[in-house]
Amino acid sequence: MHTGRYVVMGVAGAGKTVIGSRLAGTLGVEFVEGDEYHPPANVAKMAAGIPLGDDDRAAWLAALAARIAAARRGERGLVVAASVLKRSYRDVFRAADPAVRFILLTAPRPVIAERLEHRTGHYMPPSLLDSQLAILEPPGADESAWVYDNERQPDVIVADIATRIRRGGEGKA
Repeated sequence: MHTGRYVVMGVAGAGKTVIGSRLAGTLGVEFVEGDEYHPPANVAKMAAGIPLGDDDRAAWLAALAARIAAARRGERGLVVAASVLKRSYRDVFRAADPAVRFILLTAPRPVIAERLEHRTGHYMPPSLLDSQLAILEPPGADESAWVYDNERQPDVIVADIATRIRRGGEGKA
């Protein structure tokens, strides 16, 4: 059984849930959808088109960090889908597990905007995309993150990530 912990990150519409859930299935580990951990007040705020601030995200980050820490203690693999757009947010996860690996999904703004326009059943309105892009701090070289352009087919991306994991993190995105 795979024991690594991975956070698939990026702005809304980047493909975190699709890639993250498929990666978890490929690795045979649990998948955690970060959106399900937002308290109702956060969901209401986002649904109203109001961007979340750092204080809004604190409890959400803590809850997800607890899941990551529990997987680490239990020596279990885990894939989490969460935006974690700022380094300070990722630091919370690294404090829970220094070995956590971040996988940033990117795509040009028009591609993401189109995805958001066609997405149904989600509280995050397309109007919040620009606020997310504005606060996105791409992972630094010291964060050991992998960056993937999510314009390719999800299965191709997942296969590439899984191959990279099996090779111990070698290769390029």
